[in-house]
Amino acid sequence: MSDDTSGRLHADTVVLIHGLWMTPRSWEHWIPYLEAKGYRVIAPAYPGLEVEVEALRADPAPIKALTMPEVVSHFEEIIGALETPPILIGHSQGGVIVQILLDHGFGAAGIAIDSVPAEGVLVVPATQIKSIFPILSHPSTRHDVAPLTPEQFHYAFANALTVEESAAAYERYYIPAPGSFVWSGVLANFIPGHQDTYVNFKNEDRAPLLFVAGGADHIMPASVNKSNADHYEWSKAITDYIEFPGRCHFTVGQSGWEAVADYALEWAFAVQGATMAEEE
Repeated sequence: MSDDTSGRLHADTVVLIHGLWMTPRSWEHWIPYLEAKGYRVIAPAYPGLEVEVEALRADPAPIKALTMPEVVSHFEEIIGALETPPILIGHSQGGVIVQILLDHGFGAAGIAIDSVPAEGVLVVPATQIKSIFPILSHPSTRHDVAPLTPEQFHYAFANALTVEESAAAYERYYIPAPGSFVWSGVLANFIPGHQDTYVNFKNEDRAPLLFVAGGADHIMPASVNKSNADHYEWSKAITDYIEFPGRCHFTVGQSGWEAVADYALEWAFAVQGATMAEEE
């Protein structure tokens, strides 16, 4: 994939980073779609989750054992072994992982879809509270897995889908989440010192970053994503924001996901070209 204006190469690899309550299976339609456009696509699991959804439901012990620093280091190792920096696309928890990876100097461009907010974002809409209340109402989940029932999944993840479509997505993709991740996101702004989702919003050396928000997202509403993007306003590094009306948190699987993928790729191609031009 050559840049006609500079003669230099754009990233030819995409790394897809899944979110909580999901595995790399959530990208199963994106992988061949991006490959057909000429990209090499890598969709790693979080460490210890390299088995099928059904196995993790039967034995969620690997989920419970996860830590955020371990997950970030896992992706840094994978990305660092590539010959050239890739485009990073993360969904939900994967979105904040993308933010952290860019802050740490990884990636040619990053797209955070329906992102979990980085530390310091204080917007908490009512739908977000309702989405995670089943977990927060059981403090024991902080040191265990955090499950969602099909009904809770429909409200939090798939509210723009029919009940039947949501149930099918739940059956195909759902696994419980590590409770510590959910709780750490809630408590990050109340514990002294930097927590696991910290990024340096003023970092001017990172690669370009795009926030993609769903207008119908309940668990990570557009207002949360917009506030997260606004926290980067003091950095000269490129930070963009786009909202897709009517799209829920399960936007990577919701009908019309191709429009999200196309926009992300076109944006990444454009900003890499702009960054290359500035460097020359």
